[in-house]
Amino acid sequence: MILIIIAVVAIVTLIAGVKIVNQYEKGVVLRLGKFKSVAEPGLNLVLPYLETIIKVDMRERVINVEPQKVITKDNVTVTVDAVIYHKIVDPVKAEFEVEDFDTAATTLAQTNLRNVIGDKTLDETLTARDVINSSLRDVLDEATHGWGVKVTRVEVQKIDPPAEITEAMSLQMRAEREKRATILQAEGVKLSQVLEAEGKKTADILKAEGEAKATVLTAQAEAEAIQRVAESANKYFDEKAQAWRRLEVSQTVLEKNTKYIIPSQGELVNVLNLEGEGKQVIPLQKK
Repeated sequence: MILIIIAVVAIVTLIAGVKIVNQYEKGVVLRLGKFKSVAEPGLNLVLPYLETIIKVDMRERVINVEPQKVITKDNVTVTVDAVIYHKIVDPVKAEFEVEDFDTAATTLAQTNLRNVIGDKTLDETLTARDVINSSLRDVLDEATHGWGVKVTRVEVQKIDPPAEITEAMSLQMRAEREKRATILQAEGVKLSQVLEAEGKKTADILKAEGEAKATVLTAQAEAEAIQRVAESANKYFDEKAQAWRRLEVSQTVLEKNTKYIIPSQGELVNVLNLEGEGKQVIPLQKK
């Protein structure tokens, strides 16, 4: 019976001395309440009843900073909240240097939010969110360094001004949008008129150039036609053609034995070919 009791006690003691640390954890080994070593993830053996292990989560965690009212530099009350991303880098300091890190970090963030936003006007607060985030992260990271904690990021989630200021800002933004829309519309009309004028100008220029070119081509065609007629006359209108033409004129004029009174030495005698052809020519008498 005694052996059974001893065996059971030995088994329980052995089990009590085996500790498993998860991958995302590290263990702080204490011997009789005093720090002894850091246990890595995996199977760890400790002295039963004399040593204990405190498991510390090494993963990144998030702390929500509750909304609080903060007064800006120009005496406007705004409601601000934030979130803090942090992770433990030294499990020993995180376990022994601070009792409640979440409460300490939240209080520190609220205090520094009041300081940072209190140095800025409302417009600067609304437009300098990145600056506020960076300032808070630097302050918190410096303060928590001694606690074995690294503040990786701080994000201000919302900055809410009073309702009357929000309404005034909304009206101002609406007026600015309408102003920009009016300006853009005016610029569009102006650009349309400029393009229309330029298009008309280009069309008039092209039309004038086309008419001038057509006139030049017509003149060139007429000149070429005249030149060809002149060349044809010089080439084909010889003496025989001229005699034949005179004969046609004589036949037309003197048909039906019509008598004409013309000067005997006039040029028309030669033109009509009346000399030497038996035609009677009565000289024109002066009265």
